[in-house]
Amino acid sequence: MNISIESVSKHYVSRGRETHALLPVDLKIQKGEFIAFVGPSGCGKSTLLNMIAGIIQPSSGHIYQDGNEITGINTHIGYMTQMDSILPWLTVEENIALPLRLRSTPEQSRHVKAKEMMRAVDLTAFATSFPNELSGGMRKRVALAQVLVYNPTVLLMDEPFGALDAQLKLLMQQRLLDVWRQNGQSIIFVTHDLAEAVTLAQKVVVFSGRPGRIKTIKSIDIPFPRDPFKVRFLPEFKAAYEDLWEILSPEIKKGEDN
Repeated sequence: MNISIESVSKHYVSRGRETHALLPVDLKIQKGEFIAFVGPSGCGKSTLLNMIAGIIQPSSGHIYQDGNEITGINTHIGYMTQMDSILPWLTVEENIALPLRLRSTPEQSRHVKAKEMMRAVDLTAFATSFPNELSGGMRKRVALAQVLVYNPTVLLMDEPFGALDAQLKLLMQQRLLDVWRQNGQSIIFVTHDLAEAVTLAQKVVVFSGRPGRIKTIKSIDIPFPRDPFKVRFLPEFKAAYEDLWEILSPEIKKGEDN
């Protein structure tokens, strides 16, 4: 077992008013699984991701990784968000190596691992380039390499490709699938794009509107390797998408009506 989420809920109190963001959730994520979270805005997807990261604590329940309860910042995960943490005064190689530098990894080891990651995301030719010299897709590849360079056992991704255009998004999806199949991390991927979830994940977890709860967990029976450019034309993709949309669309409509 990699991650076990047991009766986890979250509520906030502000100005004497209590807001329930997430009702009790139970979920088990096996080592090496690719899981996608989908649901209306404000349903607690990112909140649950932040609790797995140890950034915030549950109001009730417990989260375990490899049998150890997460009670503080989880140093065994990589976390990739919509906004990257690339520093403009560092080169591509220096940015990728930065997490290792912060962990006091020896310089030679940092250099070797950064080179490995640049090869993995096809950025070797841009090692000495600065962020302002990169395209949006290249910046995303740098951000992905940053969170993979210290070999986390779990990769949390919160709408990481949401700001990219359709073509770049497909390219990054392919890159992510390649890295995942090579390295075998568990991936928890939050997205508002149902097609993206079906393209990437082995299982899709659908959340209700706020207060969030898990409505269903659906296995995506499309074999790997998957080609993001072609998978959407498969009958299995169409069937999975339609099944999930039937569950998800009423929750989105409820949010619009509120």
